[in-house]
Parts: sequence; structure tokens; C-alpha cells
Amino acid sequence: MSSTSLKFQTTPALSDNPAASQSGRATLSTALTLAAMSLGYGVVQLDVTIVNTALNSIGTSLRGGVAELQWVVSAYTIGFAAFILTAGALGDRIGAKRVFMAGFAIFTAASVACALAPNAVVLIAARAVQGLGAAILVPNSLALLSHAYPDQKQRGRAVGIWAAGASLALTAGPLFGGGLIALVGWRSIFLVNLPIGLIGLWLSWRYASETTRSPQREIDLPGQIAAIAALGCLAGSIIEGGSLGWSNPFVIAGFVASMVLASLFVVQERRAAQPMLPLSLFRHRMFARAALVGLLVNVAFYGLIFVFSLYFQRVNGLSPFATGLAFLPMMAVVLPVNLIAARVSERIGAPATIAVGAGLSACGCLALLGLAPDTSYWQIGAQLVIIGGGLGLLVPPLTSTLLASVEKSRSGIAAGVLNATRQTGSVLGVALFGSLAGRASSFMAGAHQSLMISACLLLAAAAAIWRRASA
Repeated sequence: MSSTSLKFQTTPALSDNPAASQSGRATLSTALTLAAMSLGYGVVQLDVTIVNTALNSIGTSLRGGVAELQWVVSAYTIGFAAFILTAGALGDRIGAKRVFMAGFAIFTAASVACALAPNAVVLIAARAVQGLGAAILVPNSLALLSHAYPDQKQRGRAVGIWAAGASLALTAGPLFGGGLIALVGWRSIFLVNLPIGLIGLWLSWRYASETTRSPQREIDLPGQIAAIAALGCLAGSIIEGGSLGWSNPFVIAGFVASMVLASLFVVQERRAAQPMLPLSLFRHRMFARAALVGLLVNVAFYGLIFVFSLYFQRVNGLSPFATGLAFLPMMAVVLPVNLIAARVSERIGAPATIAVGAGLSACGCLALLGLAPDTSYWQIGAQLVIIGGGLGLLVPPLTSTLLASVEKSRSGIAAGVLNATRQTGSVLGVALFGSLAGRASSFMAGAHQSLMISACLLLAAAAAIWRRASA
């Protein structure tokens, strides 16, 4: 009996092909780097909105008034706004991975401190540190993404995923926070950051590659101190002015100090070899106008979120979860409108799209001037959708317009300035509108004033960008 030998052709295993194995590991590493960066940016955006649904619960638990609640929100955004430019420079100097991980650790530890806070003072201090961590996370997560994806097309997709994840976190914040508060209590909205932070830290340590260090990059420490102090004094004066009175010596001293510190900041930035905020950027008129629009829009948008959080819970008596549901349409419309904004911009131009978006939001504010304690939610919700839709329409072209107004080599610092001005607007909006609505005489009168001011600011933003486009 003859025997035949059978030969089988086999496919080499992945481990038998070093090039394929290395490529697979590189793809996995970059994907998990993207996951870590998205967690970092996402948790920052989550904490921008999640706290608003907890305001009434925090106030009841810690016996805090409206001024204390304003500080709980504003302390976070003050740290965020004032430190974000320096955080980017710090990443350039000693490496974005090292700084990003430090920021994640600070943010996570501060979140735990918020959850354990025995009183409003400790909570406010922890929120300020949390904002500092947030400021570190955002620019350095983007730097690490750029390093992980050297190909421009792949980098564009990665940044799109990074931004979309943050938008989803921003949208889900009120509803997610309301659910957590209903099930566990307000402290849980901060404790949820602990597992997110630990996962993000491990992924960053394991998979992210360090960026090239630039030891010659200087840190503008005097400018940083002046910026934080000026913004803190201004916000503090506005917040306390609502309860102490605008003629109170403490309030007046705060306003004077903020002006003096702001002047010192400008002098420092002009003298510094490597300023935190290059004032030369504002010589570009479109850049200056776009930055102004970003500030005005955030004053209106985030100031109104604070006011309506109190309206839904203290006036309408809604639970935190119901408050999250009430905000859902307003927040959910932002992302889909973001996606169509580019097409609208291609047809009518970016400045016109920004003006239309701001105008729509202003119309929503004006339509709510008849707001009363017994106003139907459907009437309120419809206008909140218009306000959110206007915001969603204007933000993408606003960003592209600002970046197009400067040289490509300065696009990173330009984006940082836009982020800083928008966060500054958030601080001022919560401080101003909270002071108006927090007066003991009438919450509703303060809410109406906040809506009118918002409409005026949004129309001013539309006029500013439209005027430049027509010039």
C-alpha cells in the first residue's frame, strides 16, 4: 500500500510576522491613547453641567445660599479659565504625557475631596482645584492626540471622536447627574470621577507616548498669578454684590482690585518674552471679534443654565432627575446641529452662520420673558431647544473663523485663547445671573433680567461678527 504525504499550506501566525505584529500593537496603542484622552476631556465636560442638577441638593445639605452655590459652579470655571494657557505651555516644557497624568490625578483627587466635603467652604476649595486639573487635561490631551496620530487625516478623525465624546458628556451631564442624585445622593456625582480617573491614568501610563520636551519654553508665572487673581476678584465682587449690596466696601474693593490686577496682567504680557497670552493676537480684528463672541455667548448660555437649574428645582419643585430631563432637549440638540453647521457655513459663510446662531438663541431668550412659576414646561422647553440649537450652530464656525484669522503656527495658542475666553464668560454669566436671581425680593424678576441681558449679549455678538463680515 502506497502512502502519500499531504502538505498543508498554513497562514503564518501574527507572532510569526513581526511587521504585522508591530503594526497591530501600534494601532491598539493609538486607539487606547485616544480612549484615555477622550476620558480626560469627557470628564471635564461632564463636570461642567452635571453639578447644576445637584445645586438644590447641595444647598440643602450644606446649608448654602445662592451665593455659595454660585461659588460651587464658578470656582471650577475660574481655575479652568485662568490656568488653561499656562497648562499648555507646561506640557510643551516638560512633556504633555507627564503633565496630562498629573492633571488627571489632581482632578480625580479633587473630585473625591468634593464628595467628602463637610461644608460649602471645603467644597468650593475642592472645586477650584478640580478646575485646575481640568485646565491641565484639555490642552495636553489634544497635544498627545496630535503626537499619537501624525497623519493629518487620521488625526482629524481622532480629534472628531475626542470632541464628539466630550459633547456627549456635556449633553448627558444633567440627566446622568440627576439619576445619580436620585439613587445615591449628590456626593455621587463627584465619586463617579474616581473610576474614570483611575482608568484614564492607567491607559495614559500604559499606552500614551511622551511628546518632545521644549525646555526653552518659559512659564509666565507673574502673568498667571495676575490672571487668576483678577478673574477671582471680579467674579467674587459680582457674586457677593448680589447679597451684600453693590455699595458694600468689600464689593467695591474687589472691583477696584480686579481692575488693578487686570492692568498689571496686560503690562506683564507686553513685557514678557514668552507671555501666557500673546496680546499681538488681538491685532487680528477677526480674532478679537471671534474671542469676544465666545465670551458673550458663554455669559448668556451658562448663566441661563444656572438660573434655570434653580428655577426648575426651587420654583417648580422638580427633583434632580426631573431637572436633568428638563434640560435634555436643550443639550441634546447641540450635537446634531454641530454636525450641520459646516454645511450651513459653506453656503452662507462662517460669520453669517455665527450671527444666525446667536440671533436664534436671542429669540429664544426673548420668547421666555413671560416666564412665570406656572409656565408650561412645553413652552419653556421649546425655547430652550432654540437657545441650544443656536449655540450648536455658531460654535463650529466660530472656532474655524478664529483659527483662520491667525498663522497656522499659532493655531494652538489661538484655540487656547478661545477656550479661556469662553470659560471666562461662563464664570461671569454664573456670577452675574446668580446675583440677579439670588436676591431675596424676587427670583422671577432676576430671571427676567437675566433673559433680557442674555438676549442683548447674543444680539451684540451677532452684530460684532456680522459687522466685520460686511466690512
